[in-house]
Amino acid sequence: MTKFSDLNLNPKVMKAITEAGYESPTPIQAGAIPSALEGRDVLGIAQTGTGKTASFTLPMLSLLARGRARARMPRSLVLCPTRELAAQVAENFDTYSKHLKLTKALLIGGVSFKEQELIIDKGVDVLIATPGRLLDHFERGKLILSDVKVMVVDEADRMLDMGFIPDIERIFGLTPFTRQTLFFSATMAPEIERITNTFLSNPERVEVARQATASETIEQNVVMFKASRRDREGSEKRRVLRALLDAEGDTCTNAVIFCNRKTDVDICAKSLKKYGYDAAPIHGDLDQSQRTKTLDAFRGGELRLLVASDVAARGLDVPSVSHVFNFDVPGHAEDYVHRIGRTGRAGREGKAITICSPRDEKQFEAVEALIQKEIPRIENPVKVEPRKPRKPKEEAPKAEAKPEVQEAAAEPRKAPAQGGRDDTRGRSNSNTRGRGRGRYDRRDDNQVVGMGDHMPSFIALSFEERRSQ
Repeated sequence: MTKFSDLNLNPKVMKAITEAGYESPTPIQAGAIPSALEGRDVLGIAQTGTGKTASFTLPMLSLLARGRARARMPRSLVLCPTRELAAQVAENFDTYSKHLKLTKALLIGGVSFKEQELIIDKGVDVLIATPGRLLDHFERGKLILSDVKVMVVDEADRMLDMGFIPDIERIFGLTPFTRQTLFFSATMAPEIERITNTFLSNPERVEVARQATASETIEQNVVMFKASRRDREGSEKRRVLRALLDAEGDTCTNAVIFCNRKTDVDICAKSLKKYGYDAAPIHGDLDQSQRTKTLDAFRGGELRLLVASDVAARGLDVPSVSHVFNFDVPGHAEDYVHRIGRTGRAGREGKAITICSPRDEKQFEAVEALIQKEIPRIENPVKVEPRKPRKPKEEAPKAEAKPEVQEAAAEPRKAPAQGGRDDTRGRSNSNTRGRGRGRYDRRDDNQVVGMGDHMPSFIALSFEERRSQ
């Protein structure tokens, strides 16, 4: 078996690795580190949770051990799709570079530009950034990328999903063509392959697992859920989630619950807290300080349930996550692999349970096609009662007509007097589409009734008085 001591790493880096308790590299590390130390471009393809971060962190530190950075001119650049992943990479550099006199800067959103500029002005050896914030500093004239010797693109397929590919291409154009490029991704979409063919020079391809495969240590299940009524789907689905959590019991020490939409993340977290569960939300719309605080609480074991959007599907490195619950089936099948990859890390056992409603069945079929296996179905822990058909309403008995009404109906209807205002009103009514107060009665051809079928007697008397004058 290959050991880290066989990889020809810098002695100070090896000392940090030993102190961290690592002896043997993972397959992606064993394949990528030797080629990176030789100065070759590397294209690494591996599922999440296999140690890709150390695959570029360790050789980069060994290559940067000698030399010194100049102001505003970083010597290496690491691009990450999310703030959380960038922060995780920064923690890895802190762990493995503690015996080296190297400096780093973290450029992510939600942090003051001035604080970041002060660090850049001093000169940094390693610059870890998200594409948007990096270009913001460059356009402000605070960053020069002409001295970058090693460039890393981490989670490239996630960059594609988030629309960062144009930014990545622009950043590649700002760095020297003589740079060394380390490119890592869990899947190889056609667009990703085009970029690697354009910007990588004869790369060493290291692929340690079939594209988009789930770890064998993760037990996967799915609940086929159907709501009793459409307007109750959300509440009944949350009830199923609570029942699944209760069914796992003490085996569920902590869990990540994934929702597709940010609004559902907030609603689900609020509902869980209402029923006494220790839960908190995390998504892109939250303030960076709140996101950091929530993640730290989850990593430290102070928070049991983390309700998240896909912003946390990658880069959330908590080795001891016992469960992952997919409240929604992800829109992209590849995201399923990244979601459940939050559990079962570093050879540990994990469990992933998905709730699939009828509208998500097509996406779930795509997931099973991608991982090339059928996910076992489990019984819905909540028995949803079918909707009861409505009983036909009983017809109410017809009320008997009052004697006065019967007598009025029996009397023959009198024709109105010829001439006068009634006659004129009736004629204008028939020719002007009912603009007058009277209405045309189709039961009698020429009958016009001024104010309904039963005209008060005092109005008829007033008409007679006018005609007599």
